[in-house]
Amino acid sequence: MDDLFKTIAAPSEGTYTEKRSKFLAFAFPVSTVEEVKELVEAHQKKYCDARHVCYAYMLGHERLTFRANDNGEPSGTAGKPILGQINSNELTNILIIVVRYFGGIKLGTSGLIQAYKAAAAEAIAAANIIEKTVDERLDISFDYVLMNQVMRIVKEENPTILAQSFDNVCQMTLSQRASLMPRLRDRLSKIL
Repeated sequence: MDDLFKTIAAPSEGTYTEKRSKFLAFAFPVSTVEEVKELVEAHQKKYCDARHVCYAYMLGHERLTFRANDNGEPSGTAGKPILGQINSNELTNILIIVVRYFGGIKLGTSGLIQAYKAAAAEAIAAANIIEKTVDERLDISFDYVLMNQVMRIVKEENPTILAQSFDNVCQMTLSQRASLMPRLRDRLSKIL
């Protein structure tokens, strides 16, 4: 089970200039399409004087949810090169927006592809790339008399305790890396 993925720790920026056209690139860590929409809309408003606000994103540790948008540039010359940089760096849960200010000289199809690719690469190069784990949650309930046995397993398996309450019936919410969760479930099921 592949439960590791690469993303960026915090927003980053990069710039690229080609024949007086200026490309401003912004990379953001995101986890939902709603976050993507909010950031894209905010940048479209903030840079309303720019000719194009193009973007690409990749979501989920399986890297199955993605989109590339050319925002008026010739088809495949902006969004795809940005997405290509995301893919070549094997990143996910990331949005890259590239804002283009036209410099008066047409770049041509290959020039546009190269410029958007370079701008996205600059934003990624400025980012702190981190590895994250895919975690699963587990809710358990048990009688207070089983407390010592449960806590011994929790101490040995070292999951993150998200919530807990101890009364006549005790409850815990645990979080553990997906590849380690079957063992934790198995050990707890033997006593609960």
